[in-house]
Amino acid sequence: MQEGKVIAYASRQLRDHEKNYPTHDLELAAVVHALKVWRHYLFGQKCDIYTDHKSLKYIFTQIELNMRQRRWLELIKDYDLEIHYHLARQIGKSRIGLLWARELPDELAIEFDRLSLGFLNNTEGTVSMEFEPTLEQEIGKGQLNDEKIKEVKELIKLDKAPGFRVDADGTVWHGDRICVPNIKPIRDLITKEAHETTYSIHPGSEKMYQDLKQKFWWYGMKREVAEYVALCDVCQRVKAEHQKPAGLLQPLKIPEWKWEEIGMDFIVGLPRTQSGFDSIWVVVDRLTKVAHFIPVKTTYSGAKLAELYMSRIVCLHGVPKKIVSDRGTQFTSHFWKRLHESMGTKLNFSSAYHPQTDGQIERTNQILEDMLRACAIQYGTSWDKSLPYAEFSYNNSYQASIKMSPFQALYGRRCRTPLHWDQPGEKQLFGPGIIEDAERQVRMIRENLRIAQTRQKSYADNRRRDLEFAVGDYVYLKVSPIRGLRRFKVKGKLAPRYIGPFKIIDRKGEVAYQLELPDRLSGVHNVFHISQLKKCLRVPEEQLQEDELNVQDDLTYTEYPVQILETAERTTRNRVIKMCKVKWSHHTAEEATREREDDLECITRTLC
Repeated sequence: MQEGKVIAYASRQLRDHEKNYPTHDLELAAVVHALKVWRHYLFGQKCDIYTDHKSLKYIFTQIELNMRQRRWLELIKDYDLEIHYHLARQIGKSRIGLLWARELPDELAIEFDRLSLGFLNNTEGTVSMEFEPTLEQEIGKGQLNDEKIKEVKELIKLDKAPGFRVDADGTVWHGDRICVPNIKPIRDLITKEAHETTYSIHPGSEKMYQDLKQKFWWYGMKREVAEYVALCDVCQRVKAEHQKPAGLLQPLKIPEWKWEEIGMDFIVGLPRTQSGFDSIWVVVDRLTKVAHFIPVKTTYSGAKLAELYMSRIVCLHGVPKKIVSDRGTQFTSHFWKRLHESMGTKLNFSSAYHPQTDGQIERTNQILEDMLRACAIQYGTSWDKSLPYAEFSYNNSYQASIKMSPFQALYGRRCRTPLHWDQPGEKQLFGPGIIEDAERQVRMIRENLRIAQTRQKSYADNRRRDLEFAVGDYVYLKVSPIRGLRRFKVKGKLAPRYIGPFKIIDRKGEVAYQLELPDRLSGVHNVFHISQLKKCLRVPEEQLQEDELNVQDDLTYTEYPVQILETAERTTRNRVIKMCKVKWSHHTAEEATREREDDLECITRTLC
């Protein structure tokens, strides 16, 4: 400073080792830094240093100094200076008074609170300034035409409205809260400001109500706030549901006989064996629970899978009446459909993205994977070598739902093992006795399955809620982003949870609905389980287009870089790293992230 005016500023960031300095050393380091920067001003001149750290005033008379302080004192002694202690408030008043915010007189402050400033472009191209009434004044004017507030005013005059008052301007207040008239533009302005601006960012109904009630009051305020939040399109698309999953459990019908109805699925992503197998085809009889585990390759064609199906399933158990599976490409192919159509087998597919449709096959997959993990740890063999033993162990083990092993349900007894060597080798049944025994056993199995289904349904329904939609309703559809790259981190979570809304055009069964999807989603099966849907309470005038999200057929979407906004170099001890500020698809420039250039090249290759 010179003659009471600031003539120069200086600052820098702390280095890593300086962040560990004590406060006293940091304050002294600031003095040393200033002396070095302004040496050409200060050297040979008498100067004063003002600081709000009082101990620096006694640095020249301090008895014990560390090595760092001694080194700095050698530099400080080259200058003719004096260190003065001043509080920050005193420095502000004496040196930078023009920047200090002085309090306004009460009368002037009241007048300023009642006014707001706005800029208008006049016809001559110059900028003019005019005063506009504040929200409080608008509310006061609106109260003049509100019948309920007029009644409150009359009751206030009669001293029959406890808690209400009228100020000097004639505005009605409920305690410290202003009474908002029943005028839609005013209430919409208040609720929008409390919900959609950057200072609020879509709070829940309770939070929004608690914020508004500090300043505003009107009849039915809490109910209106709850309705406003419930109808907000952004909230419906981005907020997670904290309720029980929708849709009660609907078990599949119990089959009448063995191997009449089967379920099948593929376990993929397994380590490739020496024989080239990388997947397992799991086929389960829905009555006896007998399973076959067939090693396959993902490159197998439909004809090859049909050959395995005939040799491993049909030749042993005959042609089934019904097959339950998911919508994998192997099962939805034209060849597979025509094959089973020619054999008279009905294909039942699960609803889109709801594997719980056939929980039996999913549970079998889990058990099989656990068994193969155990074999890999204990025996160290390739998983395809352990697969026959896993199949035998599974089929010869007790199943709680049928209260016997699958082999016992299929053959009438468990198969012999080294543990059960004393089982008889032959049953003394001939003629009709064999048929009667088999029928009796099937009846017992079906009854056990019925009891198990009832028990499982009661357990599942305790954690679910019943929900129904009507044809013609609009619903949101749940989607999920794919973020397979490590550096995406939190960014992958900022995508909307739902898209839509879409119209319900039909109901399929108890808990599935058919939606009217746009052409962009023509590859997606349009029947969905109710747990994938969320009711739209109000169809928005403007909604996010699916094209903008680039939703895939499996209801996922990939985010990719669209523009490099900035480039910079970060120098380390051994090399220079090129950094890029990247704008991603579905995000604004403000949400851009900084990525390494080599990572961007990997991302681009992955997306291509």
